[in-house]
Amino acid sequence: MFACGGIMAMCTILRCASVSLTSSLPRLSNRNARTPARLLARTCYKRALSTTTRFCAALKFTDKHEWVRVDSGVATVGISNFAQEALGDVVYCGLPEVGTKLAQSDEFGALESVKAASELYSPLTGEVTDVNDALADNPGLVNKSCYKDGWLIKMTVYIPEELDGLMEEAAYERYIKSIED
Repeated sequence: MFACGGIMAMCTILRCASVSLTSSLPRLSNRNARTPARLLARTCYKRALSTTTRFCAALKFTDKHEWVRVDSGVATVGISNFAQEALGDVVYCGLPEVGTKLAQSDEFGALESVKAASELYSPLTGEVTDVNDALADNPGLVNKSCYKDGWLIKMTVYIPEELDGLMEEAAYERYIKSIED
């Protein structure tokens, strides 16, 4: 009789534990759920493999204040917000022709503003595949939308490893602070 009572008590305890665990599973699984955006962020930014970071759409920066965003082997290049603010109102953009081959750090054009003129340098080695023609009529797009509508050129990426030598946004912000002091 004692064995039967002990077994029934044990079954009751297990049933209660099972109900408690089952009701808390949705909370536990939601807390650790990986949304597509979180999975992409983990893949692009937290992995140590440099091959995965080359094809993410994150911005990288040069010490000459150009930015680059690479997507599927095509790099979009522009100037940083810091650079456009330092230049002031851009009144002219001199850009290369499609088909121009560039080595990393080659001069590829110039921006002129009411304050100054500034050369543009290629952040990567590759070939120019597109030029932002809208800047010919409206060079002020560089000031209004330097990371979106004010892009300068698009180019194929010949040496993806060069991306590893560019600064991520946090490093670029630290770099700006170091040159402002």
